[in-house]
Amino acid sequence: MHRRIIVPSALAASLLLAIPASAADFSPGAPGIGDSYYPASGNGGYDVSHYDLRLTYQPATDLLEGTATILATTKQNLSRFNLDLGLKVSEIRVNGRVAKFTTSGDHELEVTPASPLARNTPLTVVVRYAGKPSEFKIDGWSAWARTPDGGIAAQEPDSAVWWFPSNDHPLDKATFDVSVSVPDGTQAISNGVLQSQSSRLGWTRFNWRSNKPQATYLATLAVGRFDITTDRTANGLPVLNAYSKDLGDNAGAARASIERTTEVAEWLESVFGPYPFNSLGGYVPNVTSGFALETQTRPFYSPRQFANGANVSVVVHELAHQWYGDSVSVRDWKDIWVNEGFARYSQWLWSEKEGEGTAQELADYVYATRTADDPFWTVKPGDPGAENQFHVAVYDRGALALQALRNEIGDEDFFAILKGWPQEFAYGNARVADFVRYAERVSGKPLAGLFDTWLYQPVKPAAPVATAAGLSAPAAAPSARSAAKQAKPAKPVQPKSWKKIAATNTIHENEAHEGHAGH
Repeated sequence: MHRRIIVPSALAASLLLAIPASAADFSPGAPGIGDSYYPASGNGGYDVSHYDLRLTYQPATDLLEGTATILATTKQNLSRFNLDLGLKVSEIRVNGRVAKFTTSGDHELEVTPASPLARNTPLTVVVRYAGKPSEFKIDGWSAWARTPDGGIAAQEPDSAVWWFPSNDHPLDKATFDVSVSVPDGTQAISNGVLQSQSSRLGWTRFNWRSNKPQATYLATLAVGRFDITTDRTANGLPVLNAYSKDLGDNAGAARASIERTTEVAEWLESVFGPYPFNSLGGYVPNVTSGFALETQTRPFYSPRQFANGANVSVVVHELAHQWYGDSVSVRDWKDIWVNEGFARYSQWLWSEKEGEGTAQELADYVYATRTADDPFWTVKPGDPGAENQFHVAVYDRGALALQALRNEIGDEDFFAILKGWPQEFAYGNARVADFVRYAERVSGKPLAGLFDTWLYQPVKPAAPVATAAGLSAPAAAPSARSAAKQAKPAKPVQPKSWKKIAATNTIHENEAHEGHAGH
């Protein structure tokens, strides 16, 4: 056998010819986007601009089959990248060429393209997949709920991995086209506007479009048999509400609440500025959960939200999120206050408008009824921890902070901030610190101390601090009474709206979040 001898210099030259000089610069995208609460959520190395989902779902078997086309741009020189998905994949193509893939962890789909991808390269990823979403669990919980006539995907802080591959974190928003084929007589509902529907050979296809940036957890899918109402707002936006046909005794109260969506949205526009999306609505499937969720343009409501009758307050809360949470989303899940504190405060403002208790009276009631040793005060709304992300303190103490801000800077600047903030950060992401700086800029006042007191200190602000912030403890009983009857604090008067607002405290509380806290 004749062997060619290659001297070291010739070997080096041949290797340089075989491997591009920049090859060493290509590296895998990070398996997480860097969230402080959920390190495995999202992925690094690319940015998605659009999801095109073409799905077929069979309610009888819970089988979901899909082809997802993802349009993205690389943010680094990529040798491989991850997607988040829990269903089984049969094929992946990257820029038209078959790619290798494997899985790791609970939902990591590791994709290796046929050739490395240079930074700032347009990226088209086609994923073919199938599975039964209800059979996929993370730490024993699921964001997919079976119903008697179908299934739904709705959950926070994530739900996408149950039904489509994605970069699953609010930092990477995208527009969506969702096309779903279901058996005739069944409807498929998603976000945005219904572009068209058509029937063929016993199946009906529904084509939905959400044309503004949308976080993946805010994408929703509901398949079942619904009664649907449609309308248009005074500005021409389409309104679509949907109710499962088997809601039983809760049906009337659900309709009496959600059919006021247009009215509530128009009022919220007066507080937060122009509605940011292309449609309005809500849907109530026949599920056993108790929560509601601000799925973009079409909030999800559990029937149990209406077990005690109509409750427009929960509609106010979820629609307020369209500005605070959906248009302006968290940069990191620790910034949850920029969602929930404002959605709760919108309920206080609605109460004020309806003459059922002013925001000041509601704030005073919260402060008065939560004693200093109540664990409520140990939760820091500005950074509550994953285990307390949806604790009632994030809502009520978060709203207290806003009332303290209102009292400090006055109504003119306060409402200018509520309206200006969603414009300043529209369709983007923001941190609590961004809001503090924005409020300081608009008001011209130093506010870091105020926000530190109400959002970050794990203790109840002392009475003098509360009084200085315009929040008052209940007055003491008259001292002229007999010594045997020592002066006791007067029982605070409960605002009329309190019970309806408190009934929405479960909107993000269920077994799923408890199971997810460590994920």
